[in-house]
Amino acid sequence: MPIDLSAATAFLATHARLLDRHRFQHLLGEGDPEATLAALDAYGNPDGGFGWGLEPDLRSTESQPGPALHAFEVLADIAPVGSPRAVELCDWLASVTLPDGGLPFALPVSDPAGCAPFWADADSTASSLQISAIVAATAHRVAARVPAVADHPWLARITEYCQSAVRKLEGQPHALVLAFAVRFLDAAHETYPEALTLLERLREYVPENGILPVAGGAEDEVMRPLDFAPLPDRPARNLFAPAVVDADLRRLADRQQQDGGWSVDFASYSPAASLEWRGYTTVSAVSILQRNGMLG
Repeated sequence: MPIDLSAATAFLATHARLLDRHRFQHLLGEGDPEATLAALDAYGNPDGGFGWGLEPDLRSTESQPGPALHAFEVLADIAPVGSPRAVELCDWLASVTLPDGGLPFALPVSDPAGCAPFWADADSTASSLQISAIVAATAHRVAARVPAVADHPWLARITEYCQSAVRKLEGQPHALVLAFAVRFLDAAHETYPEALTLLERLREYVPENGILPVAGGAEDEVMRPLDFAPLPDRPARNLFAPAVVDADLRRLADRQQQDGGWSVDFASYSPAASLEWRGYTTVSAVSILQRNGMLG
């Protein structure tokens, strides 16, 4: 079905966070980078990190690796505006990186109200390839436009950790670990050539149809081709036949709901998070479809 951008705009105006409304304006060519940065700063902490529910299912105030991912997403949208924030975020991430170079899935949560158990109960002493890979992948997107991030020692350190962790993978990884590792290698390959070799190594774990159930997730929660390779003309797309990607793009377009927004297939842990995820996912869906030439 054709995308109804007017309905998506109305959905975001009715239900979404201010930050996601600003991000959507960038997709329409009408974004204000400074206003978007101001909306992001509302989630910031003096230590240079982000919290305060920027990750919808992690509503505690302190800075965490999960919100760092979402901050980098916004900073990638508006780069090079916000470059100092991006460097400060790298500084904060360096301060919480573990001795092996990876990030813990989450730091200790001061107030678990509204937080998903997997955040609140995470082991803060062990590195997680899942969170490290997706944070690093998004940081590399910022680094492509912000030299100070590209040259930051933290980015080199997290990149080496992720590559090393991928080299050590044995057996089928968890679906989220696999998808995020693929996206990391796809993002890092231009400056770290070994990433292409490691990406090819992961091919054996990616089903030809790109559909991989998320163990421990909601009943119908799966990773799909666009979760592994959302952008065209990138190495990760080589994991799938073109027809597989085309079918997933059509599926994504058809997922627009009657109210104009997109829904998610995973559980949320507060009423606020349920709506916030829908706003975030609507922006993400339109962005993917736009980048893949599906908006006309």
